[in-house]
Amino acid sequence: MKKTIAKFLALLLCFAVFTSTQAQISYGGEPSFMMNSESLNSTRVELPAIDREALAAEDAVTDKIKDMPWRFGVENSVDIRPETHGYWTVEGDENVWRVAITGEDATCMSVRFSEFALEKGAYLFVWSPLTQQFIGRFDHRNMKEWGGLATGVIIGSEIIVELHQPISRGKTAPIAIDQAVYGYRSLLQYAEDVAEQYRGPFGNSGACNININCPEGAPWQTESRSVAIIVEGGWGACTGALINNTANDGTPYFLTANHCLGNPGSWLFYFNHESATCNGSTGPTNQSISGATTLVSNGSSDYALLELSETPPASFNVQYAGFDASGVTPSSAVSIHHPGGDIKKICFEDDSPYPTNAAGAAVWFIDQWEDGVTEPGSSGAPLFDNNHRIIGQLYGGAAACQGSQNNGQYDYYGRLDVSWGNGASQYLDPSGGGTMVWDGYPDGAISYDNDAGVTISGAPEGLICGSDPIEVDVILSNPGNNNLTSCTIIYNINNSNSQQINWTGNLSQGGTETISLPQFTPVDGGNTIEVEVSNPNGVNDENSLNDETEAEFSTFAGDTYDFSFVLTLDDYGSETTWTIKRLGTVIYEGGPYADDLDGEQVVVDLCLEEGCYIVTLHDSYGDGLCCEYGEGSWVVYDDDNNVMVESDGVFEESETDQFCTEWSSVGATMPKLDIYPNPANNILTIETPSADGEFMISDAAGRVMHSDQNINSSRTQVDVSAWTEGLYIVTWINSKGERAVNQIGVVH
Repeated sequence: MKKTIAKFLALLLCFAVFTSTQAQISYGGEPSFMMNSESLNSTRVELPAIDREALAAEDAVTDKIKDMPWRFGVENSVDIRPETHGYWTVEGDENVWRVAITGEDATCMSVRFSEFALEKGAYLFVWSPLTQQFIGRFDHRNMKEWGGLATGVIIGSEIIVELHQPISRGKTAPIAIDQAVYGYRSLLQYAEDVAEQYRGPFGNSGACNININCPEGAPWQTESRSVAIIVEGGWGACTGALINNTANDGTPYFLTANHCLGNPGSWLFYFNHESATCNGSTGPTNQSISGATTLVSNGSSDYALLELSETPPASFNVQYAGFDASGVTPSSAVSIHHPGGDIKKICFEDDSPYPTNAAGAAVWFIDQWEDGVTEPGSSGAPLFDNNHRIIGQLYGGAAACQGSQNNGQYDYYGRLDVSWGNGASQYLDPSGGGTMVWDGYPDGAISYDNDAGVTISGAPEGLICGSDPIEVDVILSNPGNNNLTSCTIIYNINNSNSQQINWTGNLSQGGTETISLPQFTPVDGGNTIEVEVSNPNGVNDENSLNDETEAEFSTFAGDTYDFSFVLTLDDYGSETTWTIKRLGTVIYEGGPYADDLDGEQVVVDLCLEEGCYIVTLHDSYGDGLCCEYGEGSWVVYDDDNNVMVESDGVFEESETDQFCTEWSSVGATMPKLDIYPNPANNILTIETPSADGEFMISDAAGRVMHSDQNINSSRTQVDVSAWTEGLYIVTWINSKGERAVNQIGVVH
């Protein structure tokens, strides 16, 4: 009876915190919370009972080993499929499949799909019949490169997997569950009054650990947002952190330890799992990413660089930590980690870690932590230098708590400067420029006393029409601790003579001032604006990373056409991208877009020079823009709103079409060029307006495939049987300068 009450208290606590949470990236909605008890009971899958005493004896040993993951559940191999387990019902216009999976006295459960290949229109939830906590909705957008899907944990001793799909798809589905985790220690909750066998890791790390949101952690809140706990199957495996790259593009690179590697495709990465207070022992688990790919790893510094399968959404508010791969010894160090699968902690080394070798790897060695420690489960945690940049990741050591005190033992971290030369640089410095020191993104890693920064505001983006004068602004900012009273600004426009501005004023920390540059007339083609700031307060700038900025845009300065591209979205805008090219060069592009915007229009004004253009639409799912999931389409208009080219959106992976400015109302009086058959697969006949002149045929990249002259005949034949399938442009011009353009298609 006591065990039942304790278990109920554990579940009740979780119910208050986690009801209706969604722990992974999902796409709206909630399960039906319906079930046929008779059918569910007759098809229930029951996991084998566990031996708690044997597990406790094993955990008593492995919980103390730093490079061992922290176990919270038993992994059971299963083979559960809609064809062999569960039951189907018809609900409205859907077939719905449900299966219950039970572990007696389990604190939490999860499943892994070895096959997850839902077609568009099908979706799935995993939920608890006791608490109605659920994860999902998962659909085709959750498919991973490895073919399966790992799901987060659900509180309780029973979960229901619920699949919905259109009736037209029948009662089979390409999904299979190969693993069910029986949680015997909860990864989701902790309470002092819960019986020992039901306690999870939260609050169970050593008493000398320091919560990230204690006062000591206040200066490290930005970096803390990069750190995540890794969970695989029944293990709270390791810790790691998002790391920035010199492109500042938010690519979700994730640094952890090489010895943590298993199958990252089935890992779950929980972000922001921390207590909101200094003394708390629980934290949210509703911000996670499922799956990653190993990009490069090496035992010489015990590092692994991964790329998460999805970019953490804005709601996660993550940080991509800065790095220092120079190998320069820092004056102090900090590590942020998840000991024993617990909530996020922080520890401090007030002295300089030193480079050496340990356990066969190049490491930063820490004799002992002054405040806090690491524990098993902290492996892979980032080591930050005094400038708040990652210099390594936890490999091993003997540091631990001894009661409420630090045991005074050592730790060692694989060195990023060694990882850099063993493959990491190609990802963290994609331009190959040799930049080894870089701050975080989107927030800088640290502030300095004297630091001036510049950005450009008001510069045109992409392509603009005409040669009217342009005025742009320089935004001078003061990220530094000291007030900014003077600096030097140098700017250059289109590689002309550089101009200097000697600025004076008084900007407090975080303040900005707008400085307008003189008007200039853009040149035809590419334009560049470069700005640099130096000498803040008459001294060297302590942070060079924000000293330079650049803006680029292109101009058509001659005669142009004002066309427009109108894209009507379907329900899955995230699948749609497009380009408009001229002579093989992308002039305009767009997408992907948000989902669930069926019928919404995207209007893009086009500034075009005289010539012909290639429009290409891509759909990543392969079902076009129309018509099962919305009424998408696209069209190009000329400046009189005449249709130049259009599509009803019915295609598969992509479709390509062409248009020429000569077809517009401006060129309506141009001579006519007849081509047949069109499309052609053998002999193509071209009829020109007169018997004098010449024509050429070019492909979508602008390469000339054929050219000829009219000699006393207005009819010419061309053999296209050996040409590649696709679209081609035929251009004809006579001795009077009259021009005619048309497009042809070649098919085989």
